[in-house]
Amino acid sequence: MFMKKIVLKISGMTCSACSSGLEKYLNKQKGIIRASVNLVLSIASVEYQGLSIKEIEKYIENAGFKSAGEFKNISEVENKKPEKIKLIVLGILIILMMYVGMNHMFNLPNVLLLNHNHPIILASFMFIVAIIFLIYGFDIIKNGWKNLIHLIPNMDTLVMFSVVCSFLYSLYGFIEIILGNTEFVHNLYFESTCMIIYFIKLGRFIEDISKDKTKSALSNLVQITPDYAILKKKKSKEIKLTIDEVKPGDILISKSGEKIAVDGIVDSGKSYVDESFITGESKPVLKNKGSKVIAGSILYDGYLEYKATDIGKNSTISKIIEIVINATSNKSKIQRITDKISGYFVPIIFIIALITFIVHLFINSSFSESLIYFVTVLVVACPCAIGLAVPLVVVISNGLCAQKGIFLKNGDVIETARNINTIVFDKTGTLTNGKLNIDKVFNYSSRSNQELLNIVSNIESLSNHPISTAFSIEQKLDVSNYEAMSGIGIKGSINNKTYYLGNAKLLEKLKIRNNYADDYSKLINLGCSIVFVVENKKVLALIGVRDTIRKDVKKAIKEFNKNNIDVYMLTGDNHITAEVIARELGIKNVFANSLPQDKDKFIKDLINDGKFVAMTGDGINDAPALKCASVAISINDGTDIAIDSADVILMNNDINNIIDLIKISKKSYKIIKQNLFWAFLYNMCMIPIAAGAFSYYGISMSPMIGSIAMVISSITVVLNSLRLRRIKI
Repeated sequence: MFMKKIVLKISGMTCSACSSGLEKYLNKQKGIIRASVNLVLSIASVEYQGLSIKEIEKYIENAGFKSAGEFKNISEVENKKPEKIKLIVLGILIILMMYVGMNHMFNLPNVLLLNHNHPIILASFMFIVAIIFLIYGFDIIKNGWKNLIHLIPNMDTLVMFSVVCSFLYSLYGFIEIILGNTEFVHNLYFESTCMIIYFIKLGRFIEDISKDKTKSALSNLVQITPDYAILKKKKSKEIKLTIDEVKPGDILISKSGEKIAVDGIVDSGKSYVDESFITGESKPVLKNKGSKVIAGSILYDGYLEYKATDIGKNSTISKIIEIVINATSNKSKIQRITDKISGYFVPIIFIIALITFIVHLFINSSFSESLIYFVTVLVVACPCAIGLAVPLVVVISNGLCAQKGIFLKNGDVIETARNINTIVFDKTGTLTNGKLNIDKVFNYSSRSNQELLNIVSNIESLSNHPISTAFSIEQKLDVSNYEAMSGIGIKGSINNKTYYLGNAKLLEKLKIRNNYADDYSKLINLGCSIVFVVENKKVLALIGVRDTIRKDVKKAIKEFNKNNIDVYMLTGDNHITAEVIARELGIKNVFANSLPQDKDKFIKDLINDGKFVAMTGDGINDAPALKCASVAISINDGTDIAIDSADVILMNNDINNIIDLIKISKKSYKIIKQNLFWAFLYNMCMIPIAAGAFSYYGISMSPMIGSIAMVISSITVVLNSLRLRRIKI
């Protein structure tokens, strides 16, 4: 049985105790290998084996929550207008209730007969209003009870106890008033019931709006693709299709100002295309026959016909969305710690509230006073602030990275990238474009240069090493017995003759003497990478190929040096060629002639020396080093194995984005620390006040003030997190 993965939309989560509780519950279930729950996106990412999706959804239901099906769209936003109208109407009712309940204290004019001189009328009015608010907040009470039953108590559980207790005690007082004991009119707390529900709902409404804002950068990823495509038929006929109707191999059309409908390869036409939404690169890119195009790209001018290739889950956009979801679901160390704290928070608060109630009864407070202290402790405690402190920042920072064309595959990166003090670069294809050109050929064979280069080109066509891009086939030849020799070169047979292509280490492997030192030195001094061409232990030629340095790499190296980040070049190329490139870029630390295992050991040695190392590479030979680096970074042009080994993908191949990543990480971590400091300080200060620890000094709190304080605490964390969106990079 193969392991499968699904991301489900979850409803019913209201605080971090919900998400951590559900996550803990799912991870205990048979058949679930790993589950991660994201509070901000309201999703559960589940890796499972031997289960159906219905069985997983049943687990979620058993935990007290509900699955809303597979999560497909980051931009899913509920219509909040009905909730807004309810809050406005009930807000007016709250103000009226506060007025009639407190007008006797400030000698304010009476409203009809709603005053303490008419206790039955006043109590009846407050009872009816409380019933309205109980209906409005029934979802909170229901969720609180369900989560308590399932042993996953959350914020709703605290609110449920506080609301039910204050309402039942007030109901008892209301009955006493009807029976003639009108003094109970001063011991009614119906307004507390209403206030608690109202401010909890108001706080969550504001939180939901803020969460939608945190997802805005991610939402742009799914909003950029058009709803339809233009299919080209015979006789130049055009048919409009929905994206779902497009099939791989269809020839589609995009004209000036239109968007590319799906990923594909240009069949004909020429146009400059804006791909900034995906790569962060602001300059348009020229596309012509054979060029890859990405869904959502905008044509500046011209006309393109392109063959549809990757559709649906295989498309670039879908893969990026999956990467973003994984990054926000895979929790960092600090988030795992706060989730663990949140899981214990609610039971601890309930115990504190119960102890507060018992202590106040013991010191001769009345039952109603003790109950109010109990209710206030439950209401003022705020697990939401603790729970939102980290995931909100993670979602926002992932959005910021996405806008720059930086995609994080690992949730730890946002926390750890700030520690990078050493960065190691592969040369070919990373610092350079990897698009090599043949600079000079020393031909020692009887074949012409054209014939020799065609043999080399046919063998190199089977390689995915950047050097292979320097060669183009003039005439197709059959190549057999192809083999890649890691860190050395490749070999292949043509017309029953075996050819070896590689670097200077190839001669050592084949035990051939290097009698070509002068020509080799000439190519080295030109800054060329050298390909030895060997047949039957005879060197046929030396081919020098040169690469071009990626744009803005010099600027990035200067920025690393300015920020006291040590820069190393680690390459399998020869030392002299590497030094030529290093001098041009301003890199002082160069290690050449490195095999994949040498790169791996080099990274490990740096880490053992106490360095926090970011390795940036693009090829198969970089994969071992990427695997053991503190942070592994791959450019988008890299091989699949390099990208799979990486924690970070630079979509626009610009290493300047590494500086942006470090800045975002530092700012994110700073805001996370501020959020956690505020959340813990708030609870440390407010809970003792709510419990009446300072009542002797005249410092106390009502349930209404407690609910307002709780809302302010959550909103403070949310607003502080949103500051990250204004970071200047």
